Amino acid sequence: MDRRSFVALAGAAAVGLAGCTDRAAPATDTTETADGTRVRVESVVTGLSSPWAVAPLPDGRALVTEQGGRLVIADPESGERTEVPGAPEVFARGQGGLLDATLAADFPDSRLVYLTYSVSGDGGSSTRVGRGRLDGERLADFEPLYTARPFVRSSGHYGSRVVDDGDHLFVTVGDRQFKDFGPDHVGQTLDDDLGSVLRLGRDGTVPDDNPFADREGASDAVYSYGHRNPQGLALRANGALWESEFGERAGDELNVVEAGANYGWPVADEGCRYGTNDPVGVPHDEREDVVGPVYSWPCGGEAGGFPPSGMTFYDGDALSAWDGDLFVGGLASQYLARFTVEGEGQDAVVTERSPLLADRGWRVRDVAVGADGALLAVVDAGDAPLVRLSPA
Repeated sequence: MDRRSFVALAGAAAVGLAGCTDRAAPATDTTETADGTRVRVESVVTGLSSPWAVAPLPDGRALVTEQGGRLVIADPESGERTEVPGAPEVFARGQGGLLDATLAADFPDSRLVYLTYSVSGDGGSSTRVGRGRLDGERLADFEPLYTARPFVRSSGHYGSRVVDDGDHLFVTVGDRQFKDFGPDHVGQTLDDDLGSVLRLGRDGTVPDDNPFADREGASDAVYSYGHRNPQGLALRANGALWESEFGERAGDELNVVEAGANYGWPVADEGCRYGTNDPVGVPHDEREDVVGPVYSWPCGGEAGGFPPSGMTFYDGDALSAWDGDLFVGGLASQYLARFTVEGEGQDAVVTERSPLLADRGWRVRDVAVGADGALLAVVDAGDAPLVRLSPA
């Protein structure tokens, strides 16, 4: 198994939930970053089984997805975790399962929650987005909205994040591990949804003004393409959509997503083929028809890859020194990365700052800003904590 296909084997053994669990004493310590910021780190909820996403609720609790298919409400104050009935049936194989969770932009008025997950069907499996209404501690009236095409006989590279900007849904779909690294790769073709960021109406319909809606033979749901396995998606305060994705051997990227843009995979890429120093494609700057990353971990670089998963821009009050900074979970790198961002669009200057949660052996799968302004992160493990980072 390579660094991205790894799923903790312990995740196959579900951690039982009978309604709620008693609170265990939180593991708490204080760390100081190189810039002098002192941060309290607490494992506030324990016993999560391969959590994939954390979506903070306005009341201070958080929705957490577990890859095996369970949706949980986790309470950082009491330490309790409660299973939420009503989640969809998922295809929990390989990198698939119950994946992202996002509150609707008009939550709590609408009480709508969007989920992404893998499903099986004729020809294999695919990535799907759906929504339901959070009614107390159950998910009611759940309905599938859109299923990426086609179904593929692979259990990897589903993506998959979803963002609601108030007008549209943006959903990431991976390239499903196709290895024909040429111009006919699914990431470079427009007749499918693979290797793409999709733009949908909030009800799952496809907007008429999508960039390829009028192109014959193209999927009208595609918003951008040339992506490998995008597992991070976040809106900046200015409304810009940012994405993170895994490279092959290194080549990990942070991108600013623009309508109709081609991000190069695999014909333009900064990574290498697994087990070699051979480039997958030419560098982005050698092709005028592709958009390069605003930050990357190139093959042969000092860092040796990241790779990036869930991400968020900090917009809370508790850690005001980090206002507007970008936080990205690192899997094989086993830390939470913090970046300062200056400028707009493709000209943005992205600088990595002091890492957080380093030297703990935690594969950080997702990060979000809680209702109290603390950062909440989930760790990719079979018996995993929900971690809270707040001012010391």
